[in-house]
Amino acid sequence: MRPRSPVPRLTEEASILTTTFRELGILPETAEALEAVGITSPFPIQEMTLPVALAGADVIGQAKTGTGKTLGFGLPLLESVAVPADVEAGRATPEQLTEAPQALVVVPTRELCQQVTNDLLTAGKVRNVRVLAIYGGRAYEPQVEALKKGVDVVVGTPGRLLDLAGQRKLSLAHIRTLVLDEADEMLDLGFLPDVEKIIQQLPAKRQTMLFSATMPGQVIALARRYMSQPTHISATAPDDAGATVANTAQHVFRAHSLDKVEMVSRILQAEGRGLAMIFCRTKRTAADVAEQLGRRGFASGAVHGDLGQGAREQALRAFRNGKIDVLVCTDVAARGIDVEGVTHVINYQTPEDEKTYLHRIGRTGRAGNTGIAVTLVDWDDIPRWQLINKALELAFNDPPETYSTSPHLYEALGIPEGTRGVLPRAERTRAGLGAEEVEDLGETGGRGRGRGQGQAQGRDRDHDRGRDADGEQAPRARTPRSRRRTRGGAPVDGADSAVGTTATSAEQSRGGAPEAGGQPTGEARRPRRRRRTHGGAAAVTADHAGSAPAPAAAVAQQGGGGPEAVGGQPTGEARRPRRRRRTRGGAAGAGESAQGS
Repeated sequence: MRPRSPVPRLTEEASILTTTFRELGILPETAEALEAVGITSPFPIQEMTLPVALAGADVIGQAKTGTGKTLGFGLPLLESVAVPADVEAGRATPEQLTEAPQALVVVPTRELCQQVTNDLLTAGKVRNVRVLAIYGGRAYEPQVEALKKGVDVVVGTPGRLLDLAGQRKLSLAHIRTLVLDEADEMLDLGFLPDVEKIIQQLPAKRQTMLFSATMPGQVIALARRYMSQPTHISATAPDDAGATVANTAQHVFRAHSLDKVEMVSRILQAEGRGLAMIFCRTKRTAADVAEQLGRRGFASGAVHGDLGQGAREQALRAFRNGKIDVLVCTDVAARGIDVEGVTHVINYQTPEDEKTYLHRIGRTGRAGNTGIAVTLVDWDDIPRWQLINKALELAFNDPPETYSTSPHLYEALGIPEGTRGVLPRAERTRAGLGAEEVEDLGETGGRGRGRGQGQAQGRDRDHDRGRDADGEQAPRARTPRSRRRTRGGAPVDGADSAVGTTATSAEQSRGGAPEAGGQPTGEARRPRRRRRTHGGAAAVTADHAGSAPAPAAAVAQQGGGGPEAVGGQPTGEARRPRRRRRTRGGAAGAGESAQGS
């Protein structure tokens, strides 16, 4: 454990930037990779972080969501790993190369893990830096194979990282740089104990960077325990003094729960609307809203915890590729999802707190673009919203009562007059969620196809077994059960021919037995009759399927005595009920049944 130290703090009222990444001293190959995708100038958090992080110092970075924190820690991290391209350029020696990971990024969610991995792959493309994403919902085997082949950077969620490290599949002995991204979210999800276990397995000599939008006390305490003289960098802009991003227009309406879907359907037809994300508090609500919007003609998909990983990734890919333009999700997608072209964010249900609100609306208005955030507050959620409004110092303490037909809703959001709650057929131009393939992720324990379609996360492994290519349940060819009939421990002759057929198995399940004794298979089977007894005597079964009839003397000893106990009685004769006599004073009852009286 490193000694506690004071935390220096840097703040800057950033002006219009003219600096480029090349001027900040990053490698030419990294700058070339960024320029290939149109990234040349850094954002404030990047410009302030890079000089400190490139020098190898520990950094605590704080900036609003959507302001470029990923490249703020990603570029120094990529520069810290040694790859063969560095040996060729004379920047590293062959002894510095290793197949074990040299840098580790810990993130709270699977979606953020994918996002960070893609950004690092883009920036490290020219140097051919190997980046691997490790998270749950996928099979272990491909991740283990990739680790065996060798990787330079690992991006993962705490649970899967601990699993692989505990199995000695993931070596953390060569980590030079550790990054904790969205540390406040890891605190909210209860991951900090797992994060500490991971940190304790790392070398003591390393660079540690912690990035987050907010800084709760426990996150600061974590930084003091495991960081060495960290520099606290907080980036703000002069026109953006509030907690929210200035170029995101916010609208808050008091709405009735039964009218919300109708309101959302009309908001989605506003002028200039691009991609839209709708946030719900519960998984059930997210699934229901996505289904209702689909019935109204919108190309919608859902991302929530009840979906398998395959279905979640399918929806995100379809959203990024433009096959759907409405993504309904829970707060699992409120962190790290950076999709270009998101113009509208709709809070279908009020968020839990101000941090969740910030991250939700942070999906739009990213990287200098403008966006619109609409929050629909139910009557029951007014107290919660007022707390959020007060914490963020917003001007929406008393939202106006609004319905799907309210004129001020149309005016505020630019909804054309005459808009209805169903998308016209002429405007249904998206391919839809079904046009995006479901990737076979090889989820742990899963067999068959169509993984990720399960309705519950815990059921993904078994729920999708035995499905065909269309997701329908495929019939199984059942092997007949083969049983050998015995009586008294000895095999019964002639039983083998009748064993194994479906009809015989069905009869056995109803209490019958196959015919033994060579009876023709076409003959109707006679029912077995059992004789009840009392006083502890064993029951006698008259088996007419080839078994010998019971002797009359043996039957008489059991108190039956009637002609029905004799094996030779015709089967068509109806059995007469037994009569019992009641006694008084403890005298034994006469067990005989009156036969014919």
